Amino acid sequence: MQIEATYLRIDAIEQAITNSVLKIHPAEDAGYLVGYALAEENLRLGRTVVADSVNPIELTRQAWLKAAHDAGQQAIEVEVICSDSAEHRKRVESRVPDLEGHQLPTWQEVIERDYEPWDRERIIVDTAGKHPARCAQEVLEYLSASP
Repeated sequence: MQIEATYLRIDAIEQAITNSVLKIHPAEDAGYLVGYALAEENLRLGRTVVADSVNPIELTRQAWLKAAHDAGQQAIEVEVICSDSAEHRKRVESRVPDLEGHQLPTWQEVIERDYEPWDRERIIVDTAGKHPARCAQEVLEYLSASP
């Protein structure tokens, strides 16, 4: 099962801002603000939007929900975790940049990142021991089963 959707990757947006003549590095909130605006505009057009971002704090989670609400659309939140810390670390340390100039976070930066626990219903996908295609399939199965 597949869905047709607009895919918004915050890493790509932030890297484009960093590579621009503005040379904003780090992109701070600019990438997220662009993402919210693009999400809202696409939702207003009736498109499904998949926003790919690290959402460790309530502020950013609420902003995605607001974009959907302002467009008159429903939002479905997905939290992606890896419950196996050794596997998570290996993934972080072996990741290869796929965007020109993109600086990937170190394991230390990942574990030191501020994280606020979720306090509401969402889809939780645990990627430990799973191929990314299987994880995507889990989300699609949930979506097909929900109203």
